[in-house]
Amino acid sequence: MFWKFDLNNTSHIDQLLDREGVTLRELMEEEDVLQECKAQNRKLLLFLSKDHCMQELVTLITEEPPADLEEKTRFKFPNIACELLTSDVALINDKLGGDESLLEKLYHFLEQEPPLNPLLASFFSKTIGNLIARKTDQVISFLRKKHNFISLVLNHIDASAMMDLLLRLISCVEPAPLRMEVLNWLNEERLIQRLTELMHTGRDEERQSNASQTLCDIIRLSRDQANQLSEVTEPDPLLAVLESQENVAELLKNMFEGERTEASVVNGTQVLLTLLESRRSGLEGLMDLYSQGCERSYTVNSSILCAIEPHLKDFQQLLLNPPTVPRSAILTTVGVLEQPLGSARLHVARLVASLLQTCDLSICQEICRLNTMDLLLDLFFKYSWNNFLHLQVELCVASILNHSAHADLQNPGLQNHEERPLFQHCRLVQRILDAWEENDKNQAEGGRRRGNMGHLTRIANTVVQNLEKGLAHSQINDLIKELPEDCRGRWESFVGETLRETNRRNTVDLVSTHNLHSSSEDDDMESPFPNDLSIQQAFSDYQIQQMTANFVDQFGFNDEEFSEHDENINAAFDRIAEINFNIDANAAAFEACCKERIQQFDDCEEEEDIWDEKEINYATQIKSRSRYSTWMICLRKYNLLWTASFGDTEVSSSSSWGGPPQEGGEGPQDTSWSSFTEFQPFIV
Repeated sequence: MFWKFDLNNTSHIDQLLDREGVTLRELMEEEDVLQECKAQNRKLLLFLSKDHCMQELVTLITEEPPADLEEKTRFKFPNIACELLTSDVALINDKLGGDESLLEKLYHFLEQEPPLNPLLASFFSKTIGNLIARKTDQVISFLRKKHNFISLVLNHIDASAMMDLLLRLISCVEPAPLRMEVLNWLNEERLIQRLTELMHTGRDEERQSNASQTLCDIIRLSRDQANQLSEVTEPDPLLAVLESQENVAELLKNMFEGERTEASVVNGTQVLLTLLESRRSGLEGLMDLYSQGCERSYTVNSSILCAIEPHLKDFQQLLLNPPTVPRSAILTTVGVLEQPLGSARLHVARLVASLLQTCDLSICQEICRLNTMDLLLDLFFKYSWNNFLHLQVELCVASILNHSAHADLQNPGLQNHEERPLFQHCRLVQRILDAWEENDKNQAEGGRRRGNMGHLTRIANTVVQNLEKGLAHSQINDLIKELPEDCRGRWESFVGETLRETNRRNTVDLVSTHNLHSSSEDDDMESPFPNDLSIQQAFSDYQIQQMTANFVDQFGFNDEEFSEHDENINAAFDRIAEINFNIDANAAAFEACCKERIQQFDDCEEEEDIWDEKEINYATQIKSRSRYSTWMICLRKYNLLWTASFGDTEVSSSSSWGGPPQEGGEGPQDTSWSSFTEFQPFIV
C-alpha cells in the first residue's frame, strides 16, 4: 500500500496573503500565525514589518482594549501581538529597534498614570526586554536620552513587570564594557537610593515589597556576575552602593522611622539578609555550619555590620513587641492560636542567626549584652509548633557553640564571651531537661509529642558534641560543672540514657519489619523461613543504604559475574548433580493437611473441542486458584523447607505427598502424586 503526500501544500496564511486587502486582524485569527512567523515565512514577515502593521502591533500591547469585549477574548490580540513582536525574528527586531517612532510609542506607555494594567505592563516589559537583549545599542541609547525613564519606571514599581525591566537592564546587556556603562548610568540616576527610599514605613506595601525584591535580586545578580568574570574589572557601582554603610543605615532608618509596620520590617530585613548571605540557607546551611565551622564563613563587608549594630536594640524590641497586625485567633490542628508568632519576629530570628554566623566579635557581644538568645529561647518553647522558628534558634545555638571556640583561639582573653550567657543566663541545659520531662509527662497522659522535640534533640546533640570533642570543650565542661548538683546529675542521666535511646531510634531505618503474611492466612500460621526477619532487615539495609561517594562505582554487576568459567558454557550447571534435596517437615501433619484440604486433580476429563460454542464458566479457574492457595497455605503452615547442599548426602524423604508408602508394593498405587523418594541425581 502506498501513501500519498501532498508535499506542495500551501498554508492558509499564504493564501490569505495572496488576497488583496487582507488585514492584520485576519492573519492573527489564524492558529498557526506564530508558528509561521517563527518558521521565517517570508511573505508573512514582509507583511508584518510594514509600517502600519508594526504600529498596530505596538498599539495592541500598549493601549487598553475596549471594555465591552468579552473577557475571554479581550486580551487575545494583545497577547498574540506581544508574541509576534518578541518572536526573536531578525526582521521584526530590526524594524522595531531601528524605528524611533515605534520606540516612542512604546515609551509613551510609561507616561500613563498608575496603576498600569498588569497584563499590558507584562507585554511592554517583555517587548522592551527582548529589544535590550537583541538591539542593545539602539535601545540603550534611546533610553538614556529619556531623563525621566528611571523615575517613570519607579513610579510604576507596584507592577512586578517594571521590576523585571530593571533587572533586564542590569543582567541582559552585553558586552561587558557596555554593561558597565549601563551600570554607571543607573548609578548616576541614583537607582539604589531611590529604591531604598521606597522602603519607608509610610509607603504602599506593594511598592515596598517590589522594591525590596528588586534590591535583593540586584545584590545576587551583581555578586554572581562578579564571580563569573574571569578578568579583573572595575567594581560594580550598584553593589558598592548597596553594601555601603550609608545606604544600609538609610534602609534601617526607613524601617524604624515613624510607625513600625510588619511590611516595612519584613521587606527591609529581607534586604539585610541578602546582604549577609554567606552560604545556603535552611537545613543545608546548618549542615555546612556543622561540618565547616567558622573557617569557611563568608567575609561580610564590615560596613554592613557597622550599620546594623546600633539598631540591634530596635530588633530586640520587635521580639518583645511586634508590630500590631489585626488578626483574629487562628484555629489549627493542634488547637487555637491566640497570638501568632508573626512574620516580623520570624525575620528578626533569621537576622540574628545570620549575624551570629558572621563571627563578628562586636555583633556577638552586643547580642549577648541584650540577652537576645534568652528571648529567642522563650519563643522557641512558647511556639512549639513553628518549625521555621525552631530552625533559626537551632542555627543560633550551633553558631554560638561552634564559633565561640574559633573566636577564643584568635582572642584568648575573651573566653566564654558567648557560651557563658547561653548556659548561665539562658539556662540552656535546664530548659532542655524541663521541656523533655514535660513532653514525656504530656505523652504519658495521652497527649501528642510536641512539635519542637526534633529540633530540641538536635540542639542537645550539638551541646554534647561540643562538650566531647569541640574546640571549646574545656570551656563548656567548666560551665557544665558550674551547674547545680541536681541539674548536673539530671543532665548526665539524660545524655547517657534518654538522649542516647532517642538517637538510636532516630537512626533506625524507617522500614517496617512487621509480619508480611497475607491477611487472608490463618493467624496461627508460622513463617516458612525461620530467619525471615533477619532476611527482611538485611534486604532493607541494602535498599536504604546511603549514597556514598563510591556508590556509583559499586552499583550494578561485577564484571567477574560475566566471565566464563572453565571456558565451558555448561560449567555453571556442572555441580547441579551434587545438589541434594532434603525435605525437613512434619510428615504426618503435612499428610493430614493434604488429605483434608487438597483434592486430587481429575486427569480423566475428556478433552473438549476448543472451537465448540459453550457457556462461559469461571468455576474451573476459581477451583484451580483455590487449590493453589490451599497448597501454598499448607506449605507455609507446616514449614516445608527445601534445602540444597553441595555435600555427598543422599536425598531422603520421610513420606510422599499422596500418603504413606504401600507395604511391599501391595495395593493400588496413587499416580496422582509424585514421590520424592524416586528422585535421582541428574545432570543437565
